[in-house]
Amino acid sequence: MNIRAWCRTELSFVAERVHRDPYTGIELWADFTHVPTGTVLRRPAFWDGGSTWRLRFAAPAATGAWSWRTDGDVDDPGLVGRTGELTVLPPESAHRFEQHGFLRMSPGARSLVHADGTPALLVADTAWALPWRATLDDARVYAADRAAKGFNAALLMSVQPDMEARGPRDRTEDEGFDVGFEDLKEGRLTRLDPAYFQYLDQLLDILGDHGIVPVLQPVFQGFGWKGGPVAGTVVPPEEYARYCRYLVARYGARPVIYLVGADGSGEEPQIAAGGEEIEAWDAYGRPCGVHYRPHGRSRAHQGAVWLDFQWCQTGHAGEHIPERVADMWRNEPAKGVANGEPTYENSGVAGKSAGWWQGHEAWADLCAGGTMGVVYGAGILWQWRLHREEPGHEPYFLAPDCGWTEALAFEGSRYVGLVGGILHGLPTTDMCPDWDRAMAARALSAPDGSLYIAYLEHGGPLRLNPASAATFPLSYRVVDPRTGETVSRGTRRAGELSIPDSGGAPRVFVCHDG
Repeated sequence: MNIRAWCRTELSFVAERVHRDPYTGIELWADFTHVPTGTVLRRPAFWDGGSTWRLRFAAPAATGAWSWRTDGDVDDPGLVGRTGELTVLPPESAHRFEQHGFLRMSPGARSLVHADGTPALLVADTAWALPWRATLDDARVYAADRAAKGFNAALLMSVQPDMEARGPRDRTEDEGFDVGFEDLKEGRLTRLDPAYFQYLDQLLDILGDHGIVPVLQPVFQGFGWKGGPVAGTVVPPEEYARYCRYLVARYGARPVIYLVGADGSGEEPQIAAGGEEIEAWDAYGRPCGVHYRPHGRSRAHQGAVWLDFQWCQTGHAGEHIPERVADMWRNEPAKGVANGEPTYENSGVAGKSAGWWQGHEAWADLCAGGTMGVVYGAGILWQWRLHREEPGHEPYFLAPDCGWTEALAFEGSRYVGLVGGILHGLPTTDMCPDWDRAMAARALSAPDGSLYIAYLEHGGPLRLNPASAATFPLSYRVVDPRTGETVSRGTRRAGELSIPDSGGAPRVFVCHDG
């Protein structure tokens, strides 16, 4: 079989014997061996209903052949001992993941890079409830809007986590939702419904077609969909871990980020169990991390091998608190940092954290050390309220008189979406906060000093520190972060100690000699 590097390839197998508990009772995997180098990647298989099992693989090498062989803890010739070979052909697409490979953490652990080292910046939206509420047509509308605005990722609860949620099993009816595990309402994860995940495959394919990477959270630990008791703190850790392995099996051969814990303290036993399982089974070294509730230290498992990033949450009161990000950045050993949940735009009250509030928040968090990327949220959209009159949702989070489609148009999303485009193509890997090289309250520098980025809330000239001027980049551009437009550019003469701007409006200074 011919395949393309970094493209998902699927192998299907049919069991020849009847297995009573295929999801909980069987472990199946395949070892893929790169023939020219001997590199071995192990990929877990997943049960997909009936007697069907599937293996998904993406070749990380651009040339050569891969041989594979299945193995497992089951005596079934339809599943175990199967063999084959895959031949890798050159890329035929300009898609960034096919050209540069999957995302991973940078050498300094502070930011994202592609497998080939190309810098990457997360620009994420919070569409938490999309997996169990959105239809395929909904997902197309959502993905087209977010991609057009510059978003490249979406935070998703992989299943509806509230154990006491009630409603029809219908994505189009009021209070309806689809179900991934029949026994989640009992605090268990043993009765998986393959049809739910087959539909989720299609939803994620739509996002992927628009360049949006899923940030997959297994089962929430905090405020879930409607604030009821959530299964993420109740299910046995071994069941949580098994589900994490299933997510790696089903979605690990595509661009993905794993958010193993969300909205809790980070100390819940399910989180470590899941993180260790992802570390054991993810052959591609994708980022795995924790997103915290608003109160707490946001540093659980800081030294764990499986932990790549820590995301704080600054609550939903409409306050700018970049010091929460800065506090995480100082934790050791170094991990990727971001504010995973600033205040949702128009949450509860029209105008709360609306418009440029969101753009300022993104740039302030980034310059405080949140160099993994920026995250946006819209009231109504995250819980995917079907229409402006759908009942049953927590009023505190509802943007007045809106459904999810109206929430797509909230002004602040445009400003957050522009961040990635403004910084595209720059050597942003492992940028660090910098208060030394110029008189800017919010700024970042690349480790080698070749890139300096400053965000000035009110604009005005950027004044350099005379002691740093000799090594400061000479080329610059000044950008209006509300539009992405470059308002001026130039080359500073040696000895000049300022970069001009008239002031009175937000500005981003990008200084780089590359």
